[in-house]
Amino acid sequence: MKEVCFLIGKGDAILWSDTGTSQVALPDSRARWDAIWQNRAYLQEIAHSHPVGPLAFSHEDETTMEALGSALASPLRFSVVAPNGMIRREQNRDRIVEVEPWWAPLLRAASGMR
Repeated sequence: MKEVCFLIGKGDAILWSDTGTSQVALPDSRARWDAIWQNRAYLQEIAHSHPVGPLAFSHEDETTMEALGSALASPLRFSVVAPNGMIRREQNRDRIVEVEPWWAPLLRAASGMR
């Protein structure tokens, strides 16, 4: 199992993805930052997996979301897909996603979740 990141655009299109080094880490990546910047006009959500949980944003997630918000100066959604659900942050509010987008099972599969 490994953490996986999806950049999601308009119409729930997957614009880009990459895979972390372990089930609990998705280290910073120049390629990911470049993809975020290059897709900034279309980017609507940054989603990543927590294959072994938790269904929550980590401290590292929090600092990354803050940096992205400052750099892009446009509203983005952020989400974590875990084995037992999905949480999304939009306009600084967290909510459990009741009806998951079509790509959430794909993100679980890419992460090696069962």
